[in-house]
Formats: sequence, C-alpha cells, structure tokens
Amino acid sequence: MTITDKVARRKLSMLELAQEMGNVRKARKIMAYSRQQFYEICRNFQTYGADGLT
Repeated sequence: MTITDKVARRKLSMLELAQEMGNVRKARKIMAYSRQQFYEICRNFQTYGADGLT
C-alpha cells in the first residue's frame, strides 16, 4: 500500500464517520481536517469517486 492509498483511505474514513455520526463538525475534529478540506474532499468524491481522494 502506497502513501497515496493511505491518504485516500483516511479521507474516505472521514466521510464515512461523518455519515455514521450525522455530525460533520465532530467527524472533522476527530480526523483533524478543516472545514474547507472536508468540503473539498466531499466535492472530489462526488465528482470523481474514489479516484478523487488521491
């Protein structure tokens, strides 16, 4: 597993956590991502799928 794969997996985990918790703010704090980063990750995932997380 490359570093790029690890980063993509971490981003996907954050999105899943936010969905499970129903609370974006808490998920961002737990995973240490800013609000801007979170919504950028969401946009990339919605547009490009899993490939957008790399």
